[in-house]
Amino acid sequence: MAATVEGPELEAAAAAGDASGDSDAGSRALPFLGGNRLSLDLYPGGCQQLLHLCVQQPLQLLQVEFLRLSTHEDPQLLEATLAQLPQSLSCLRSLVLKGGQRRDTLGACLRGALTNLPAGLSGLAHLAHLDLSFNSLETLPACVLQMRGLGALLLSHNCLSELPEALGALPALTFLTVTHNRLQTLPPALGALSTLQRLDLSQNLLDTLPPEIGGLGSLLELNLASNRLQSLPASLAGLRSLRLLVLHSNLLASVPADLARLPLLTRLDLRDNQLRDLPPELLDAPFVRLQGNPLGEASPDAPSSPVAALIPEMPRLFLTSDLDSFPVTPRGCSVTLACGIRLQFPAGATATPITIRYRLLLPEPGLVPLGPHDALLSHVLELQPHGVAFQQDVGLWLLFTPPRARRCREVVVRTRNDNSWGDLETYLEEEAPQRLWAHCQVPHFSWFLVVSRPVSNACLVPPEGTLLCSSGHPGVKVIFPPGATEEPRRVSMQVVRMAGRELQALLGEPEAAVSPLLCLSQSGPPSFLRPVTVQLPLPSGITGLSLDRSRLHLLYWAPPAATWDDITAQVVLELTHLYARFQVTHFSWYWLWYTTKNCVGGLARKAWERLRLHRVNLIALQRRRDPEQVLLQCLPRNKVDATLRRLLERYRGPEPSDTVEMFEGEEFFAAFERGIDVDADRPDCVEGRICFVFYSHLKNVKEVSFYRGAVPVQVPEEAEAARQRKGADALWMATLPIKLPRLRGSEGPRRGAGLSLAPLNLGDAETGFLTQSNLLSVAGRLGLDWPAVALHLGVSYREVQRIRHEFRDDLDEQIRHMLFSWAERQAGQPGAVGLLVQALEQSDRQDVAEEVRAVLELGRRKYQDGIRRTGLVPKDPALPGSSAPQPPEPAQA
Repeated sequence: MAATVEGPELEAAAAAGDASGDSDAGSRALPFLGGNRLSLDLYPGGCQQLLHLCVQQPLQLLQVEFLRLSTHEDPQLLEATLAQLPQSLSCLRSLVLKGGQRRDTLGACLRGALTNLPAGLSGLAHLAHLDLSFNSLETLPACVLQMRGLGALLLSHNCLSELPEALGALPALTFLTVTHNRLQTLPPALGALSTLQRLDLSQNLLDTLPPEIGGLGSLLELNLASNRLQSLPASLAGLRSLRLLVLHSNLLASVPADLARLPLLTRLDLRDNQLRDLPPELLDAPFVRLQGNPLGEASPDAPSSPVAALIPEMPRLFLTSDLDSFPVTPRGCSVTLACGIRLQFPAGATATPITIRYRLLLPEPGLVPLGPHDALLSHVLELQPHGVAFQQDVGLWLLFTPPRARRCREVVVRTRNDNSWGDLETYLEEEAPQRLWAHCQVPHFSWFLVVSRPVSNACLVPPEGTLLCSSGHPGVKVIFPPGATEEPRRVSMQVVRMAGRELQALLGEPEAAVSPLLCLSQSGPPSFLRPVTVQLPLPSGITGLSLDRSRLHLLYWAPPAATWDDITAQVVLELTHLYARFQVTHFSWYWLWYTTKNCVGGLARKAWERLRLHRVNLIALQRRRDPEQVLLQCLPRNKVDATLRRLLERYRGPEPSDTVEMFEGEEFFAAFERGIDVDADRPDCVEGRICFVFYSHLKNVKEVSFYRGAVPVQVPEEAEAARQRKGADALWMATLPIKLPRLRGSEGPRRGAGLSLAPLNLGDAETGFLTQSNLLSVAGRLGLDWPAVALHLGVSYREVQRIRHEFRDDLDEQIRHMLFSWAERQAGQPGAVGLLVQALEQSDRQDVAEEVRAVLELGRRKYQDGIRRTGLVPKDPALPGSSAPQPPEPAQA
């Protein structure tokens, strides 16, 4: 997401950056006026404030050249306010009348109330920049067509269905954006805009273009993405100045061959169209992007063309869960993995045949790189061979469940490049309301994962200087003066908000407030050659005239330090009515606090931790049919009730634990009291403890089988000590009771009888047993083959369809529900395990069937060994080390 500002917007922002909060008496008299810029879009009652100023007619008002006003106002009040502008602000050069400052419950920007403009606005003779984005315009106001000096016109996110012919009479227009509207046609007069350099018409309903569009001789960039275009006029080849042409996500079946001859064209984006053939000049051009087109496929309605015959058909591969590799040839291919991940290798991506291997890994702290405010949304995908560069980028689609909180956050694909991790340019595609694809282009293979992070704005800082703004937090800006750097360097910013109520509860101070938290980072040398100006909004509810400066603190944190430093006395804070500005020479984290407390750095550390903590509950449930099978789960607090309702048909257990707080990616352990032991063969078992890693958007579930027997000495002692330590720094989080089943046939253990051995879910002593962990392993291997296995197990087709519908957004849950429901019905039935093996073989899953046979053989051996250890079967005296059986020690409950 680009955050650099050019043209009239750059002039307006630079004017704000040069203005000082106390530069003159006039600025102090008008607190929301900075120099020649009047910003009322974030000020409550902006229209009333402006009307009041127009009545008073202060001298400073005549000097205003840049005005920002929110359109989330009463329509009549808004119209009356705008009618005063020609008389009161006759020198206006930039007018921003935008909605979008308010959001709905899902975080989407709301449109403003503006539906028209007063006719008198045509009298703004100096106006060069007009922004009417995020409003409710259905037609272009007539006064706009009379603004002869207008250079930039922004009309995005309105309800426009057409543009007037008179738009072509604006002689100075260089920038026009009409994205996210309802345009179906374009006026031929649009081609008369001889000075137009940038035209953005994406996200509309256009199905054709007028031939006159080829008359835009000065056009540098043309964006027509996400329309309904089926063809292009040949006149596009006349755009001799064109450098960027974006046509992705249309219905194009062909494009003019002469586009390849545009002398300055550096990028032609044709992704996701219906192109079956393409002129050779474009097919071989390095600046053309073609992913998502059925190149080489025959059209159902037309004979194949000679060019299409030269392009081999792209193979499509659908991998089952037993395959972990696939071949790729120079022809390219489209691949769908069993886990739902998709890859698309364009023709020519590799010069020689290559074998691609993949693994889907469980996330763990050492493998998952997360920033302080990041959240993991997927497992980790590893694609091999690592580091091999493709001749064309490979398309990658990763499926994930979107996070509930989306405001001021974005989803990116993170990958490892050499020895560092970076984020790829990511596009989101919706498959279902609660399932999205994260789509990116990758030049080589490595590890990939989907991450939610605070919105990141970045730009390249040239020696001439520039401006970086936050797209999600108006008022957060960084101004780079000329000479700040000798070589261009890349800088980025992230902004995080903290709710005022949380801070006030933490400090016990009703008037405490903080600004958004700002993180700045850069590439290249650690320091800038000249000081860089940073602008932050004042803490919520605080204004520049009413604050007590002794309570205002600027805090600074440089990782990996553990504390925040108060640097208020080391910088010069310039205050306006709404903002604070200060200068820095290197980047890190900055935060404005307004509080009466002392030692603010320590309080900031606690508040920052609170921002990153998730409130969760722990549950432990026992399977109703087999109490020795325990389900451990760590859930965000808001998901506990729904999860318990879903599980309580098959499980029973105690109430959830008290709410505890965890960081994203925090590792913790489940340790158990005396009388319970965990199978040490589990890969997540560490010295008798079960290891968890908490990720707020992933399932944190463990299925555990407990066995009576010897317990590691350390576990009960540490667990008991932790249970008794409930201080602020204790490792103890929660103790959940688990009811052990009674010893069968007796109230207490007796020699050789009544002893409870390993939990056995399915099978019998002759054919062998499958535990619930074994069934989980089988479920994890079935993938898209599970319906065939279900039908061979005797599950009705109607039941299969019901499971598909009930768990339509979760393939893993479909498989588990089918398999465990069938296993519960088979409990105690002879031959159930044999039926499962037979069904796997009939479904062409011989690999899983062989795995089950191996598990059965291993289980039979363990079962016999367990009986011998408990003295139920005497050891063979012929074996070395055998002796008379000893009575077992009583199991401790």
